[in-house]
Amino acid sequence: MTGAVWGPLMFVGALAFIFTGYPVAFALAGTALLFAVLGSLAGAFDLILLTALPERTFGTMSNYTLLAVPFFIYMGTVLEKSRLAENLLETIGLLFGGVRGGLALGVIFVGALLAAATGVVGASVTAMGLISLPVMLRNDYRQEVALGTISASGTLGQIIPPSIVLIVLGDQLGVSVGDLFRAALVPGLVLTGGYALYILLLAVVKPGWVPALPKEARERAAGQLLGKVVFSMLPPLILIVVVLGSIFAGVATPTEAGALGAVGAMVLAALNRTLGMDVLREAAEDTTRLTIMVIFLLIGSTAFSLVFRGLDGDIWIADLLTGLPGGWLGFLLAVNLLVFVLGFFIDFFEIAFIIVPLLVLPARQLGLDPVWLGIVLAVNLQTSFLTPPFGFSLFYLRGVTPAKVPTLAIYRGAIPFIAIQLVVLAGLVWLARPA
Repeated sequence: MTGAVWGPLMFVGALAFIFTGYPVAFALAGTALLFAVLGSLAGAFDLILLTALPERTFGTMSNYTLLAVPFFIYMGTVLEKSRLAENLLETIGLLFGGVRGGLALGVIFVGALLAAATGVVGASVTAMGLISLPVMLRNDYRQEVALGTISASGTLGQIIPPSIVLIVLGDQLGVSVGDLFRAALVPGLVLTGGYALYILLLAVVKPGWVPALPKEARERAAGQLLGKVVFSMLPPLILIVVVLGSIFAGVATPTEAGALGAVGAMVLAALNRTLGMDVLREAAEDTTRLTIMVIFLLIGSTAFSLVFRGLDGDIWIADLLTGLPGGWLGFLLAVNLLVFVLGFFIDFFEIAFIIVPLLVLPARQLGLDPVWLGIVLAVNLQTSFLTPPFGFSLFYLRGVTPAKVPTLAIYRGAIPFIAIQLVVLAGLVWLARPA
């Protein structure tokens, strides 16, 4: 019964620290130390278990799989800072702009490509908000459609490989990142297709909401199109194909492919004559900042999980989740609801390091495939990024939209895309059922 008492107390204590605004990594570590002392005084925890913490910390620092995280972040940051991502966005906008809904379709397809190139939601939403939103509004797109398309397309970085989310989930679930990448490709493409289908339906039902570019703008763009396709669109596409292809073909691990992508991004920026010391310094600073945050979170979560397991909290979680009505379906519904709600308030890194390790044991007991569980969690997190009022993607977009654009318009624009997400998520929950 130790876990049934100390497990809930420690879990609630950690969340209480987090929601006060205290840095999550230190909140987790502090909770671990506090409950280690309290549990020891109550005779429920053996302090000798803490001697395993240095070895586990060293294991975190030398984790080969997680080395892919800074490589892919650096790759995406170089593409963004060197304006290669911006050129790609402009080119696809010209390519599709001649048809109704073409600009929105361009944003969706660029969102998918940026997801495959960066894996970072904030970078994608910010770039598309700065570049595409003024063009869409200037060409009389309905405000909600333009805002919803940009915020939803930016979240594709959560699920389309080489997603940083999938790398972290693979490490925490103890499954191959390559397997997660392969499993995520089709759901990512289905979501992209669902977004595009919605825009095509609007072009038929509400053509005034998604007009084509004016004739003079199309004629002016026609002379530039071929050169832009060759020099702005093909090189990033080739890089993405090489990086993902090397993983899917089994030629390279995600870490090796990430290193290849980082070098490839610098080569493309150099060929584009936009690789300067400022770009390299800014890319290195952004990558270092985010990587340090991930490592500190992982160390804090390692301390938390060590003490939590020492107090039999993992057994309490397993008994609680496997005992839910409905078996595997009840488990998946409860887990998705928990992750969805937490996704409003805390970042996906924090969810991955706090919640996901606790799901491995009950998922295994219920016979669930951990790879498909990872895909379900990734799409769920993507949905929570879009959901008002706290969706991170909505905040990123709010930060780069003009003050005259009301926040409510951003919320309304996201609703149809949330519906598409939920349909895909429901299908994935069913596919994740035990064989």
